[in-house]
Amino acid sequence: MSTPAEVKARLDAEREGTPFLVFRDAAAAQHIHALHGTTTIGRRPERDVALTWDTEVSRLHAQLEPVGPDWIVADDGLSRNGTYVNGERVNGRKRLRDGDRLVFGETPVTFRAPKDVSDSTAAITVEHTVTLTETQRRILVALCRPLQESAYATPATNRDIAAEVHLSVDAVKAHLRAIFERFGLDDLPQNQKRARLAATALVNNVVRKHEF
Repeated sequence: MSTPAEVKARLDAEREGTPFLVFRDAAAAQHIHALHGTTTIGRRPERDVALTWDTEVSRLHAQLEPVGPDWIVADDGLSRNGTYVNGERVNGRKRLRDGDRLVFGETPVTFRAPKDVSDSTAAITVEHTVTLTETQRRILVALCRPLQESAYATPATNRDIAAEVHLSVDAVKAHLRAIFERFGLDDLPQNQKRARLAATALVNNVVRKHEF
């Protein structure tokens, strides 16, 4: 489960706009590695991405390489156990897309390549206590839940929230309008409100880990 600091780190990396990898080590700590050029991945500590804890990772397991505006993962028989992208083994080279799930040994790694960088996910610092009703808090927790559970996720949909809190979709929409206003987000474009609300709630600890 992600901490508010980890969520903020991912959001900051997305706003930078540089492709990056996000993964966890043996202690479940999140790591973010920005990609700027050919990147080696392996178990040896001198690799650019050193998965030293994973005994199933080869000393030199694979490489990530920029090709024009895109990125590819290359495993030309370098690894003992193979490299996988979305469950399929790489034989040679494979072009990556934003959100692809790579696996090296037993370590899952998410590839991110944000293209349309904006301030839609930039968290706002909350200078005062935001008062929410019990129902509004349950809705906010449900909205943020996917960001706590995955390194690559978006806030929950109204339908998903309605199913979790046992309300109608229309009721969820009405409560969200009130929450947007309480957080000072009601003037934002509609397509930015949900991501900004989730980021703000998590980064400012309005929603806490024990609530998930």
